[in-house]
Amino acid sequence: MKYKLRHQTIYTYVNPVHNYQSVLCLQPLTLPNQICRDFKIDIEPTPSKIYSRVDYFGNTQHYFSIHEPHKILKVVVYSEIENFPKKIQPINYITCQDSKILFSSKHALKLELLQYQLPSQFIVWDEEIINFAQTCFSPSASLYESVEQLSKKIFTEFQFKSGFTTINTPLKTVLKEKKGVCQDFSHLAIACIRSMGFAAKYVSGYIETLPPKDKPKLQGSDASHAWISVYIPEMGWCEFDPTNNMIPQQRHIITAYGRDFADVSPLKGIIFSSGEHKVKVEVDVIPFFDE
Repeated sequence: MKYKLRHQTIYTYVNPVHNYQSVLCLQPLTLPNQICRDFKIDIEPTPSKIYSRVDYFGNTQHYFSIHEPHKILKVVVYSEIENFPKKIQPINYITCQDSKILFSSKHALKLELLQYQLPSQFIVWDEEIINFAQTCFSPSASLYESVEQLSKKIFTEFQFKSGFTTINTPLKTVLKEKKGVCQDFSHLAIACIRSMGFAAKYVSGYIETLPPKDKPKLQGSDASHAWISVYIPEMGWCEFDPTNNMIPQQRHIITAYGRDFADVSPLKGIIFSSGEHKVKVEVDVIPFFDE
């Protein structure tokens, strides 16, 4: 699968912004099953320079600053990605109990996984979340199948409702109201998995959405997406999409990995201004074929 990706963010400010510092985390990763063939950033007003670096988690970040007064900031990112079928590997049906024993007995593995087992900025848990998770993780059950069961439980019991939550909505509220978006469902799944003593990452990226039958795809109708990656002994990091109850394949485009959303926010910055602002995001994930 080959995709042309366009991610546009427009900030509109009530009062002029005189100084803006920003970090972008929007460049798709190059991985064994995914290649980022091309990447370009267009910013208005034009910054003097854009710096790039690879962060602690292996994601590519871009830094820029704007020092001229402006009331509109427009950031458009263009990417060209090629995805390949993932090699199907046999499922390791190691139990939850045996997995915990393995994690505690292998010192190097314990050190590697620890940061993905602990609470993080947006992922904390309490007794309610632990009780929710325990319905899927019994000591004698397969760890892989337990994560699948958790993904299915979230997909079945929760309603996808755009605008119902913000990034600061507590997981307790998501669990109580049974509503949210992919970001919430991924955070909740990771909280459940970590509360049971296992390791899970937050995956940021995109998914190709398909329009209704016999209907054209609307420009800007796609969106950023989030899912999870869980460490399964002998299999390594395995991805699951609780929002869609599926194993991510070629339609999933990976931008970044982290402990939670805070590590992989697509666009974050500091502004020096007074007054409110509005933000509008449009995403297009368009498949294409070589001519």
